Amino acid sequence: MFDTLRPKVLAIINSEADTTERLQRICDLLRENIGHYDWVGFYFKNGDKPELKLGPYAGEPTDHTIIPFGKGICGQVAKSNQNFVVPDVKAQDNYIACSFTVKAEIVVPLFVNGENVGQIDIDSNTADPFTEADERFLEFVNAEVAKIL
Repeated sequence: MFDTLRPKVLAIINSEADTTERLQRICDLLRENIGHYDWVGFYFKNGDKPELKLGPYAGEPTDHTIIPFGKGICGQVAKSNQNFVVPDVKAQDNYIACSFTVKAEIVVPLFVNGENVGQIDIDSNTADPFTEADERFLEFVNAEVAKIL
């Protein structure tokens, strides 16, 4: 599945659309083609503030448009610079619930010139669905996205 999506991601990255539109198309592509990706979005560092701001996403609307560094899974990744895979969100003390249907989450940081500028965030309504293959694929997506930021 990921092997068939890689060229599609590259085609979006290399398209003539503006950056926001390309990011939106990537969110839509992943959500529509990966069964356990129920919400797909990008968060980016909000200027010089120690917080993340929601960018393009696909899925149910969220109230979490601003996330302080350190809060929730996304906020922790903003500080740790490490992938964070959460097989069961109920087992996480520092989890910010977006929807009662979400059972698992994966967040992968996005680096431009070695600086953590944002992340891709995936929520799943399936318990423990994420594998190392998801991590490698999302790292690939972010490496390609970094080229257009």
